Amino acid sequence: MRKKLIAGIGLALVAGLALSGCSARGTDSGSDSGIKKGDLIGVALPAKTSQNWVLAGAAFKKSIEDAGFKADIQYANAGNPVPDQQGQIQSMVTKGAKAIIVGAADGSQLGTQVTAAKKSGATVIAWDRNILNTKNVDYYVAFNNFKVGQLQAQALLDGMKAKKSSGPYNVELFAGSPDDANASVFFNGAMDVLQPKIDDGTVKVVSGQTSFSKVTTQGWLAQNAQSRMTDILTKSYTSTDLDGVLSPNDTLARAILTATKAAGKPNPIVTGQDSETASIPLIMNGTQYSTIYKNTTEEAQAAIDLVADLADGKTPKTTKDKNNDNGVKVVPAVELTPILVTKENAVEAYKGNDTLEALAKKG
Repeated sequence: MRKKLIAGIGLALVAGLALSGCSARGTDSGSDSGIKKGDLIGVALPAKTSQNWVLAGAAFKKSIEDAGFKADIQYANAGNPVPDQQGQIQSMVTKGAKAIIVGAADGSQLGTQVTAAKKSGATVIAWDRNILNTKNVDYYVAFNNFKVGQLQAQALLDGMKAKKSSGPYNVELFAGSPDDANASVFFNGAMDVLQPKIDDGTVKVVSGQTSFSKVTTQGWLAQNAQSRMTDILTKSYTSTDLDGVLSPNDTLARAILTATKAAGKPNPIVTGQDSETASIPLIMNGTQYSTIYKNTTEEAQAAIDLVADLADGKTPKTTKDKNNDNGVKVVPAVELTPILVTKENAVEAYKGNDTLEALAKKG
């Protein structure tokens, strides 16, 4: 079943990358983009708070240069990410960047900057995270983040059932940072699967904290997740078993596991995302149950392929999905397909990624 799952997902990924003719057309045509080979492409990324963001810079540099463009890649400072990124985007406009790709530190606070970018004639591409409440974003390139949440929730249920054949299962819910547009999409995808199980009593959230506003983790910071998990364990689990935790990424998963270990609790089933190298050994030894593989290099390449299409006078083929509504418009999107990874399918899932495949094989 695992091999069939991976094969199916792989086919879906190929189909997603092919972006079939039934996809909706983007709003801009290549002939109007003003982009040509040799132009400056700006990439504004958030702070290096996860391994995924660290890898993104190198992936973009290679993709941009290989495609015949010039690269200006900037990271926001962790201590002051929003104003820092705002200034960096404005600087890219001043330098004459013809396309500006933004992995938003806070997608709700970039309206002024992307408006300036559009006025300058640049194409604005939201990358990995949508840019909110503005018409001045042309494209969105990301993995299907609602699907990520669905996969995480199903993994949580499957992992708990494998450990204990029937419920009720005591779980706790964690979400990402409220200033990250993806965090609510991940959570909504997960609740699409979990809410029916909560309603029928199969799953019980002992703390009672089930709304997005109650379960967010400011800044995606590990210490915030660890502190909240410790507080929940102290208040709600002194004499109760914790069966599982919905964690939106690997960094928070490890923090949650640190808290449960410190409290003397057995490891619950814990989900994750990003396939961080620190979590692969934990998955292989059964400490962390699952992660999501979203190939950062592939995601960066998809954005640069879009820019290259515009430079060649082509109209990018995109999809329109209600989950990519930024509050003003449904942003035309290039969506990639995430892969659920557990101990059982890790080696197969990571084929082609030498580092992750080696970690999975090492066990």
